[in-house]
Amino acid sequence: MAEEAPIPGPPGLPFVGNVADINSDFPLGSICDIASKYGDIFQMSLGGRNRIFVGTQALSHEVCDESRFEKDVAGALTEVANGVHDGLFTAPGGNTNWGIAHRILMPAFGPISIQGMFAEMHEISAQLTLKWARHGSQPIMVTDDFTRLTLDTLALCTMGFRFNSYYHDDMHPFIEAMGDFLVESSVRQRRPGFASVFYRNATQKYWADIDVLRKTAEDVLKEGKANPTGRKDLLYAMLQGVDKVTGQKMTDSSIIDNLITFLIAGHETTSGLLSFAFYYLIAHPEAYRKAQKEVDDLIGTGPITVEHLSKLPYLDAVLRETLRISATIPMISLKCKDDSTLLGGKYRITKEDSVVLLLTKIQRDPKVFGADADQFVPERMLEENFNKLMKEYPDSWKPFGNGLRGCIGRPFAWQETKIVMAMLLQNFNFFYDDPNYTLSIKQTMTIKPKSFYMRAVLRNGLTATELEHRLVGGMAEKPKMGLHVNGGAAKNGAAKGKPLSIYYGSNTGTCEALAQRLASDALSHGFVAETVEPLDAANENLPKDRPVVIITASYEGNPPDNAGLFVNWVDSLKAKELEGVSYSVFGCGHHDWAQTFHRIPKLVDTAIDARGGERLTPIGLTDAANGEMFSDFEQWEDDVFWPAMEEKYGVDADAEHELSAPTLKVEFSSPRSSTLRQDVKESFVVDTKVLTAPGAPPKKHMEIQLPSDVSYRAGDYLAVLPLNPKAIVARVMRRFQLAWDAAITIEAQGRTTLPTNGPVSVSDVLGAYVELAQPATKRSILVLAEAVADEDTKAGLKSLAGDDYTTNISRKRVSLLDLLERFPKVQVPFSTFLALLPPMRVRQYSISSSPLWNPSHVTITYSLLAAPSLSNPDQQHMGVASSYLASLVAGDKVNVGIRPSVSAFHLPTTVDKTPIICVAAGSGIAPFHGFIQERAAQIGAGRKLAPALLFFGCRGPELDDLYYDEFERWQAMGAVDVRRAYSRVDLSSPAAAAAKGCKHVHDRLAHDWEELAGLWEQGAKVYVCGSREVGENVKQVILRKAKEGLVQMGPEVSEEDARERVEKWFNSIRNERYATDVFD
Repeated sequence: MAEEAPIPGPPGLPFVGNVADINSDFPLGSICDIASKYGDIFQMSLGGRNRIFVGTQALSHEVCDESRFEKDVAGALTEVANGVHDGLFTAPGGNTNWGIAHRILMPAFGPISIQGMFAEMHEISAQLTLKWARHGSQPIMVTDDFTRLTLDTLALCTMGFRFNSYYHDDMHPFIEAMGDFLVESSVRQRRPGFASVFYRNATQKYWADIDVLRKTAEDVLKEGKANPTGRKDLLYAMLQGVDKVTGQKMTDSSIIDNLITFLIAGHETTSGLLSFAFYYLIAHPEAYRKAQKEVDDLIGTGPITVEHLSKLPYLDAVLRETLRISATIPMISLKCKDDSTLLGGKYRITKEDSVVLLLTKIQRDPKVFGADADQFVPERMLEENFNKLMKEYPDSWKPFGNGLRGCIGRPFAWQETKIVMAMLLQNFNFFYDDPNYTLSIKQTMTIKPKSFYMRAVLRNGLTATELEHRLVGGMAEKPKMGLHVNGGAAKNGAAKGKPLSIYYGSNTGTCEALAQRLASDALSHGFVAETVEPLDAANENLPKDRPVVIITASYEGNPPDNAGLFVNWVDSLKAKELEGVSYSVFGCGHHDWAQTFHRIPKLVDTAIDARGGERLTPIGLTDAANGEMFSDFEQWEDDVFWPAMEEKYGVDADAEHELSAPTLKVEFSSPRSSTLRQDVKESFVVDTKVLTAPGAPPKKHMEIQLPSDVSYRAGDYLAVLPLNPKAIVARVMRRFQLAWDAAITIEAQGRTTLPTNGPVSVSDVLGAYVELAQPATKRSILVLAEAVADEDTKAGLKSLAGDDYTTNISRKRVSLLDLLERFPKVQVPFSTFLALLPPMRVRQYSISSSPLWNPSHVTITYSLLAAPSLSNPDQQHMGVASSYLASLVAGDKVNVGIRPSVSAFHLPTTVDKTPIICVAAGSGIAPFHGFIQERAAQIGAGRKLAPALLFFGCRGPELDDLYYDEFERWQAMGAVDVRRAYSRVDLSSPAAAAAKGCKHVHDRLAHDWEELAGLWEQGAKVYVCGSREVGENVKQVILRKAKEGLVQMGPEVSEEDARERVEKWFNSIRNERYATDVFD
């Protein structure tokens, strides 16, 4: 018999246990972090009781054995029971009322009964669908509208009661009371018993909410008794049903308990499922396309019928996979029936313990679902695959609970969900309102996406009126794809011109900035950009009544996050669906990704042409490696795009407007004010420190406290919205002779990213809203040339905008301000200067911490860019973001956001089996500091991990060997084995000997190749972070060593054959087992 082992877990405090380890806003996040740290099983003391959490399928299978374990009414359910007593979800085991209600209601949830509710479910789904159609493409608060849907559906189907949520702005008092009751129930269960005296007002509100719930349910019951409708709904079953075992009917109190129970349990879980499902579908365009195509192929444009629902297997798979990754009830509590038992053959569990199935971990068990267990892959949940998984790994998918006490309403929820999803996918295309949205969780009794907004666009030119007819079967003919009839009015009523639609695909904001630039230029060419939207807004909705411009980038051959749905759609077209679309494409890319350079813009350009579109101009392309994207774009505008537009549409450009950029009107006044950007959140600097010695290029460490609702993973990015250095702002103020307390009011005829229609401080605008240090574009230089009368100055500027541009402007990073100072005879209005500047962009930094260190704090490691300016050696060139960060001290506010990295650039899920090899130089160490910090926390909690090698290159141990003491400590723990390379040490020194004589990190990689290759054979993942030069050198070492290995196999492998085979192999492992994060 195996020896018993103690259950690990974080140490608690006297009286309060582990309350301090739990984030009250998001308890699940804290529990999952603790699970990542301690492993498959751990224990905590919460609410005065020992809770044992299990996170693998093997342990789940044991705990789900109903001969050994039974439901434990614990945690928040004990508080919910105060309102619903012994309802189906809150009654203790063996409860008589539960048994009577369960046996009476089971037939009411049978297949025939559920199918009989189809018409009512369809009616409420149609109400939601028409609401979204009538509101146009406005942001939708997803969870709110789905909550209204599920509440209205439940109330109508179960008790014939109408909340009519879509006809009122305010919710019914019952709904408000229920929401507050659930929140307070969740909070109360975490408080120690003695603390209740400090929450008297909350307690009074809690009991008042219970009174509202029970009074409403009682009124429904009385109405049902007094005026029976003959409807065979759940209320009818509860009133008329007789238990075959006891011969008893349900009491009035039990009916009230269960009426409330159905509304509580059903509305929260189903609305959460729907919200998560749309989040994941939008995030995964291929899955979105498959789900929508399945609906189109089966249902077409006609009304949905009950017979359709059993013929949507991919939609079933989407829902199963959604519940696997984000089970809306993420934890299930059970307890053992005997006094004690052994779990896993070695962990002692007593009857007093609450055993919690942590579904967030169990349903992502890599032993069951593979290395991609964290990824959304509906195909694994198709019927055959799903049944095979459940047979081979029972109890690995438990979103509806366990056994006899599982969710009785599962068939109801499944049918309701499929009706509304089919109806919405049939009639709308969806995309994120905020392309940068990252999933955050709101937790009460269940979980839902937090602050999740999406937008809905009617498909194929459908109108709200036509949709209303379609929902009742009055329109069967399918309109042609790609038709766009109603483009909407211009944003500014004063703007006049021919309509133009601009769509952008952008992750970092560059293509969006180009789109905004084109929109602002349009007015001077006789056009109005009525639409400037993410490319996904044009999914199945490319306008045919106006010219279309598409500006998009490629990211390692993949579309930007806000363009995936569109690219997937346009690439799937087979005929001439886009006849009548007049379009032009401009693409951004970086030549380092040679095999996928400009892949997405070229794909879009050729696909639209192949499907009948009319190309207005040849595709425009720019290479980010040259640093001239804005100038290349403006040159394409001026030389290619606008001349083609004027020829095609007969609109003459206003020559005066072309170069003077008079789209802004500026009025000076004295008040101060500023407006913050909305895609980042206000956070606080906790600590800063310098990591390098004097004489070495400075690198700094910063710790930031995140907002309570923000979470991250090791390997993610921190997006920082910077301010321009005060010295540069001061130069502008001097050049235009502006007082520091001056303010301006900006009015824009077209689109602008500047604050408008209200006074704002000039220094705020210059500091926060525009890029002052970016190289001047050719067009902006020509604007300066047109503004000066002196012929020598004019000639000099025109030369800089011509052949001299790359050498003397782009490479030296000469800004518009630099030119104004170099050519004092140039006098342009401040409004022109402001209009020529691009908008301020966020900068992304690799996060250098792990949430297992501190889930609410994040650190970054950055290089401080400060060097003599290439344009003027007497001045300093300062990195906008790094100088801003360097100016901050503890207590300062900073606007930041979390941006997830590519899925491959995270630690493997099987940390105990998959070795890792990390390669970095300089500040590229940042993500690996987070990786090893996480591994150290796991080892400190008693876990055994696979090996980790870290190759790190820097100048020397006394100069910039970043985080040396921490890595030495972590190496002593066994979390990592560090291999260093030093480029600035004496070859006879001990440091050089420790580095094995290697000067650069790729040299050390080659030196230790045999060990690295051994780990690769064990399934290791390789991560590289640093400059592009570092990334390329590492790649070349790997290619060279791999080729040598092939050539050594024998003369039958030629040099050329080995090279081709190695290149093919290397491309096959990228973003799978070989992940890079490189920067310029």
